[in-house]
Amino acid sequence: MKFVFKVVSHVIIFTLLTIISQIGGLIYFLSLFISKKWNLHFKFKSMFVFLTLYLFSTLIIVPLIAPLFGREKIKNTERIHPTNYMTILLNRNYVHPKLNDLLYNTEIALSKTSIEIHYLDANFPFINNFPLLPHLSHNDGKKLDLSLIYETKDNHITNKQKSLTGYGVFESPKPEETNQINSCLKKGYFQYDFPKYLTFGTINTHLLFSEKGTKKLIESMLTSNSLGKLFIEPHLKQRLHLTDRRVRYHGCKAVRHDDHIHIQLK
Repeated sequence: MKFVFKVVSHVIIFTLLTIISQIGGLIYFLSLFISKKWNLHFKFKSMFVFLTLYLFSTLIIVPLIAPLFGREKIKNTERIHPTNYMTILLNRNYVHPKLNDLLYNTEIALSKTSIEIHYLDANFPFINNFPLLPHLSHNDGKKLDLSLIYETKDNHITNKQKSLTGYGVFESPKPEETNQINSCLKKGYFQYDFPKYLTFGTINTHLLFSEKGTKKLIESMLTSNSLGKLFIEPHLKQRLHLTDRRVRYHGCKAVRHDDHIHIQLK
């Protein structure tokens, strides 16, 4: 019975680590093997081996191998940052090179503003169609989520966020705007509100949604011919007066997009 429990525990840990980081499960089994062969005994040896192997693989090995699969890390600059560095540590920051080019060109377009680009989940480094949960389509290197832009009460744009993850703090519809959220929930798409559970804590609650900042960010990206689609909630498209045909609605089977922007290549 103990053996069965041990095997099941290892399988569960392997599965969870693979789901959240792609390589974590393999690193876990490798660390167990090394720990067993390593004769030196000390407290938390297995955890030490796992963390060492995982960090070395994530920061050194994976970036070298990912280009073989047509992907590369998002290139951080003074104006391009992850909203949360767990995105990097969990290998969720890989994109097709053209998406890096799009971000770079957007950065240049925003150079005379105070707006920065804060990215959320992108894709895993390896294998097309490998799911990056909970997303439905982030599996080919061509997808990326970006944070909305916020401002202070005196209309100064800030690069601070309203949740630790960048997800889950919604800019809900005003009474006169299209309310696609209620429509989807009434149809039984219960997952539509799911990002509210992914904040990992709300912060900077005094900040306001910046219409001018978010619109400027979106319009800067829309100048790129490589941009295929941009998903945002219908009421925000309406509020920001976005008319480009590439600004689309993602459908009720996804989750609401009034806490972030989704972009994807052609």
